[in-house]
Amino acid sequence: MPAITVDDVLVLPRLPQLGEATEYRPVRRVTTAPSGYEGEGFPVRRAFAGVPMTELDPFIHLDQMGEVDYAPGEPKGTSWHPHRGFETVTYMIDGIMDHQDSTGGGGTITDGDTQWMTAGSGLLHIEAPPEHLVTSGGLFHGLQLWVNLPSVAKMSAPRYQDIRGRESALLTTPDGGGLIRVIAGEVAGHQGPGSTHTPITIAHVTLQPGAELSLPWRSDFNALVYVLAGRGTVGTDRRPIHLGQLAVHGPGEALRITADRTQDSNAPALELYLMGGRPIREPVAHYGPFVMNTRAELIQAVEDFQAGRLGVIPTGRVPHTDGQGDRP
Repeated sequence: MPAITVDDVLVLPRLPQLGEATEYRPVRRVTTAPSGYEGEGFPVRRAFAGVPMTELDPFIHLDQMGEVDYAPGEPKGTSWHPHRGFETVTYMIDGIMDHQDSTGGGGTITDGDTQWMTAGSGLLHIEAPPEHLVTSGGLFHGLQLWVNLPSVAKMSAPRYQDIRGRESALLTTPDGGGLIRVIAGEVAGHQGPGSTHTPITIAHVTLQPGAELSLPWRSDFNALVYVLAGRGTVGTDRRPIHLGQLAVHGPGEALRITADRTQDSNAPALELYLMGGRPIREPVAHYGPFVMNTRAELIQAVEDFQAGRLGVIPTGRVPHTDGQGDRP
């Protein structure tokens, strides 16, 4: 599973050893994501299905896109579509994805990169594999997380962040059995590169077979653990968890996750996407690509989109970036 890594994790900073008095978070529920299709037909797992919004807040939606090995001509994306009132965080694990929006934001992400789009007051955007990948086919695997915006920020100016995988803060477990990539927020004093409107933490964790993760986690955050690959257990009561499952945690100071000693040959390690944030605790009115606070605001969003006030589709192809700006 490609992502930013190092040849020797033992050179990385290590998580602190947690004391015996640490209050580990209980596992409130484990859910299994149903499968479906998005955009022009690429397969997804709906990771938050069946979980109450109050337990997800400030997050709205999570799709695991793929994992699928496309034949030549098969790769698919989305058509141009609007967003208002929230942020999309797209993390690419395998393959390549282009992004373009009506405000001029855009770029290409691949193994371990993240595109962070703040829709704010509204824009149009498109996500699609580049033409050369459509021609050749290949492996495609990624995640898209929707992060809610508080009411004071819902009509803020749109913003685009191009986060290269190499910019993630990297650290390991005390015994070197895990690799933690901090994409946004903070883990044990290590800050990720993503800039957020409300306090949140996002990390991609790899645990080798038999490895255990005891991870300090802010007590005012919720805690969501999604399995990208492999098998293991969560919580001190060791609830089993595997590919496509989400563990929702209750209150506490830390997370406990263990990788099974035996993993499948096609998934040699336990791969996890960790999310947590301080709940916004505001009313949520959600309709398709709009996430607002009231039904009246949703109606206004639809009217603004139909009137062309969320932007126009630009001409030209998607610009490519390497983290240093656009290049032709």
